[in-house]
Amino acid sequence: MTVFDLFSKRQKKLRGEMPDVYTYDKIPEPLRVQIVHIWNDALGSSDIYITPYNRPPYFPYKYITETLCREYGLFELPPSKRASQYRNYLSELANFVLQEQDTERVIDAIELSFRVIDNDTRNWDYIRRQYNPSEPADAAIAELNVRFQEHGIGYQFIDGEIIRVDSELIHAEVVKPALALLHGAEYAAGAQAEFLKAHEHYRHGNAKEALNDCLKALESTMKAICDKRGWVYQANATCNSLIKVCFDNNLIPEFWTQQFTSLRSTLESAVSPARNKLGGHGQGSAVVVVPMHIVTYVLHMTAAAIVFLIQAESEFINGQPDV
Repeated sequence: MTVFDLFSKRQKKLRGEMPDVYTYDKIPEPLRVQIVHIWNDALGSSDIYITPYNRPPYFPYKYITETLCREYGLFELPPSKRASQYRNYLSELANFVLQEQDTERVIDAIELSFRVIDNDTRNWDYIRRQYNPSEPADAAIAELNVRFQEHGIGYQFIDGEIIRVDSELIHAEVVKPALALLHGAEYAAGAQAEFLKAHEHYRHGNAKEALNDCLKALESTMKAICDKRGWVYQANATCNSLIKVCFDNNLIPEFWTQQFTSLRSTLESAVSPARNKLGGHGQGSAVVVVPMHIVTYVLHMTAAAIVFLIQAESEFINGQPDV
């Protein structure tokens, strides 16, 4: 459904009342209600799909609700108050999202429901839908991300995951291009999964784990490029040695070396040691606390490095970048 630029929204913008700093620990009630509206558009207002003759019926709200119950160790999502012997899964799920106080559990329900929308609704027939079956899914995901922005909530649904967003500019110019490039078959199994896992740890405040997966994603990207190009590297190659292989094979041409010294320095002195010193080894008797601003920096620098390396490889012709 189209997101309308209402008069009240325009007035709030003029008065400077629209949120300009992202928050992460509270999902406002209007956003929760809007999410239920999106479900109604994309999944329907009851737990029934109209399916092709050769397929069994599929019940998305039942699947989402029972998956959450199983993961949480519950029989019903609170605050479930059944008035009859029949279980209304849409009502149960909606009431959970509207009333649950644990923000991470609300995000769980949002992520799982939109994963169903993204993966499943594109493959099923609906009553009176004569258009492209992917349109409802695309529209639902687009609206969700707009609603997150409107309410100043620092999350976006991308590639089946809710990921944390700290800067809209960096997210649009660095993180999203990195995720798009990692869709390639050679990167999906390793680098893409590790980069999304880094975001997942980041969203949950697991700083050290996020740093570890940042470096894994960067290393997997370079290994995939080396494999694609037939460049030899040791099985236990570290980030530094993989960077050297890329330089030695002219992924970055010699006459650009000086310009990219800062990139190489950043990769070697920021990404790798940050992980090695703060996230990759035992911390001894003293607990090492990793500041989240360091994790934010490393995460974004990793994304920028991934974008650069994959784009450089895609333009690589006969041993030299296509310049």
